[in-house]
Amino acid sequence: MQERLSVCIEDVFSWMMSSRLHLNPSKTEVLWCSSDQRQHQIPTGPVRVGDTSVQPVRTVRDLGVYIDADVAMSAHVTVVVKACFATLRQIRSVRRSLTRTTLLTLVNALVVTKVDYCSSVLSGICGQLLQRLQSVFNVGARLVFSARKSEHITSLLRELH
Repeated sequence: MQERLSVCIEDVFSWMMSSRLHLNPSKTEVLWCSSDQRQHQIPTGPVRVGDTSVQPVRTVRDLGVYIDADVAMSAHVTVVVKACFATLRQIRSVRRSLTRTTLLTLVNALVVTKVDYCSSVLSGICGQLLQRLQSVFNVGARLVFSARKSEHITSLLRELH
């Protein structure tokens, strides 16, 4: 399997050279994708890219989307949720100086857009990951309306949309 991939990469490398393009082996990552049941069948050895040996990784980032080997999108959700909560903490620190409209604008511009970016890749993810993303929206709504954790969130979310 690794040999076939190396041959394929060599063909791509040759085509790129003939088209005056450059493949940078130091920025190249190898990700073997499979289901959880077949993870044990994935090769663990390096793949040749030009003169460089590239070790397979468990997660890659492409255009801001993190893809893990089982394509469950858990790495992407983790990164997005972490970034959103960091942003929400920063907004919370200045919320008393802002109007509700300004808070809503900040949450939409700095938080919702992070969740929304490339959201189509999240189609079909498990309920647990969806809950983590939903928690970002819930905290954002509570921040905008200065609501407590014990208050129902559904009516606040409806008011925001």
